[in-house]
Amino acid sequence: MGIEKPQQVKEVTDKKEFTAKQYMGFLLPSLIGVLLFLVPISVNGKVTIGLGVLADGLQGAIADYIPLFMTIVLCISAVGSLIVKFTTIEAVKKSTFLTSLFDITLFWLLLRCIGALFAIITLNQIGPEFIWSSATGGVVLYDLIPVLMVWFLFACLFMPLLLQFGLMDFIGTLVRKVMVPLFKLPGRSSIDALVSWMGSGTVGVLLTTQQYEAGYYTKREASVVATNFSIASIAFSLIIARFLNIDHMFIQFYFSVIVTGVIAAIICPRIPPLSLKKNTYYEPVGKQIDEVVPEGVSSFRWGVKKAVEKADQVKSYSSVIKSGVQNVIDIWFALIPLVMALGTVALVIAEFTPIFNILSYPFVPFLQLLQIPEAQAAAPAMLVGFADMFLPAVVGSGIESELTRFVIGVMSLSQLIYMSEIGILLIKSKIPVSFVELFIIFLQRTIITLPIAALMAHLLFF
Repeated sequence: MGIEKPQQVKEVTDKKEFTAKQYMGFLLPSLIGVLLFLVPISVNGKVTIGLGVLADGLQGAIADYIPLFMTIVLCISAVGSLIVKFTTIEAVKKSTFLTSLFDITLFWLLLRCIGALFAIITLNQIGPEFIWSSATGGVVLYDLIPVLMVWFLFACLFMPLLLQFGLMDFIGTLVRKVMVPLFKLPGRSSIDALVSWMGSGTVGVLLTTQQYEAGYYTKREASVVATNFSIASIAFSLIIARFLNIDHMFIQFYFSVIVTGVIAAIICPRIPPLSLKKNTYYEPVGKQIDEVVPEGVSSFRWGVKKAVEKADQVKSYSSVIKSGVQNVIDIWFALIPLVMALGTVALVIAEFTPIFNILSYPFVPFLQLLQIPEAQAAAPAMLVGFADMFLPAVVGSGIESELTRFVIGVMSLSQLIYMSEIGILLIKSKIPVSFVELFIIFLQRTIITLPIAALMAHLLFF
């Protein structure tokens, strides 16, 4: 009896009564968030999400103007940073947002200037052709940046529906028993994976970054989630499959991507460099997460309680909207210049130098051992994905063997880390992952997933 009483007291304290308005404060925004981010929709034969419909609609409407508009944004970003760096303007100093946007180190300032310069060169097709060609700067300015611009616009504006109204707390409490033992992660990381899977890997990384800076992930957890759960969306996976002419096997193809991804996500967090990351929270905010369910209380009931309490903390919708708009501006002015600069450089290296071919030589005997046809031609595809996720498909599209194209496609989606988007987003973020660590994790994922992809191709599908 002496043991039961404290539990009974605990249960009584957890039976906190909420009003119908408080429950709706959690349910309505969360439901809209789920519909926008997590529910797959088929539009014209393409699987996407509500957010994708909005993004594609806007991009289709203003596609011709986006390159010029973003070139202007990149120039404002560079010029604004130069002015703030070398002059003293009181209006900027008084605004913490403007200070964080334009008052940057010399290294990031240089990259912003290079990004603006590359955009001008590519838009006007002046200067060295290797910078503005359709395989380098042209890909970044006309194909990549328009997608990032519209996706980040809607993602930043609507992401508070997932983050600030209790959905992460509710789901995190429910699936904690699976995520902790299997991946050593909080339950809420499952939302990051779902957002990536249904929508966009970069949006998943953005979500992880915001969760880390809000005190819901430790340094290790944020690093693991960002490098292992930023899964390529179903829509992008279908594009890769079509490009490699294996879309008639899409079910088998995407099943292989999921299996290889899950195995890599189990192994990678348990080996360096990820295993060496500290289990401490972002210092300015400290630990804010609590997914542990007290004894005698069901996970569902505790999840609802935590979710309603979280939603109840939102006192003003205008502050949520203001925060979303500031996030959009931060991404457009701070991240996209880096995508233009580093993405172009990475593509120039991949297209016009033999560096990736030379680095890929050790993969030739490995591929031959795994009985992958045309191993010599396929080897560069194992490494060029570090520059951009689409490059392995470009390299592999001319290969005759369907099995080899299948494996290349699976690998391009399983490696996850590519510098043109996710890598830059991570380096710019406060998550403690360096460029060298990203390359090591990329190689680890390649070495882990390649034998699995080859085995599944040989045994199950060919």
